[in-house]
Amino acid sequence: MRFTKGHGTGNDFVLLPDADGELELTPELVAALCDRRRGLGGDGVIRVVRSAKHPEAAGYAGEAEWFMDYHNSDGSIAEMCGNGLRVFVRFLLAKGLATPGPSGLPVATRAGVLLTVVGDGTISARMTTPRVYAGSTATLGHLTVPGLAVDCGNPHLVCGLHDGVELSALDLTRAPLHDPRVFPAGVNVEFVEPAEPIDGVDRHVRMRVHERGSGETQSCGTGALAVGAVALREAGLATGSVAVDVLGGRVVVTCDADGAWWLEGPAVLVADGDVDPGAVL
Repeated sequence: MRFTKGHGTGNDFVLLPDADGELELTPELVAALCDRRRGLGGDGVIRVVRSAKHPEAAGYAGEAEWFMDYHNSDGSIAEMCGNGLRVFVRFLLAKGLATPGPSGLPVATRAGVLLTVVGDGTISARMTTPRVYAGSTATLGHLTVPGLAVDCGNPHLVCGLHDGVELSALDLTRAPLHDPRVFPAGVNVEFVEPAEPIDGVDRHVRMRVHERGSGETQSCGTGALAVGAVALREAGLATGSVAVDVLGGRVVVTCDADGAWWLEGPAVLVADGDVDPGAVL
């Protein structure tokens, strides 16, 4: 089975080319591929399949030729992945499978069809408009932190740190506890602290994230989107940009004058090869 390995700010993925939807991608195989000792290692698996060939995406085939079939490292399915989307587009371009049009390159996801634009060294993705809809809490051991629930096509809880709690001191080896009444399907939890002002953006923050189904990751694109939405909201800004520093680098979240939300950051392919599914299983 062919594969490509790539990452966006350290959020890494195994990409499987499967244009006609012929691979049998089971949760067990996904988890085995993502195993960092016995498999290839990754925060998730992305199957690259034509929209018309996947039952969940066939309805998008007229808008987007390609579907990002994303799976978390534990084998569960996720609605969307912002870093994965940029890496997915980098793969399409590198393999000659797609050419951006005048307005960009549309990609089908479980959160709908999303537009991407290729820049100089970065890729920007027009994201689902984030919706802040509730207050809730996350609990780590004896620490309970209030936060805001944000729907980015997938569920997030953005928790700002206060009272001397340092981001670097948090233990995210275990999933933070959350309220299942607010998040019945689980949640990605972002912990945030302010960072020093920098030129070119309205706000600058640092975050760490525990992703549903993957654990703590170096970066989370939709998590950065949720954090950017909360940062602008708390600043009283309807539009603007937020630099979000993650463990793997920096992404920029922007809400433009038209109300469109964009996630910009690097997307890198590092290896191509063959993997034996039977061996990793």
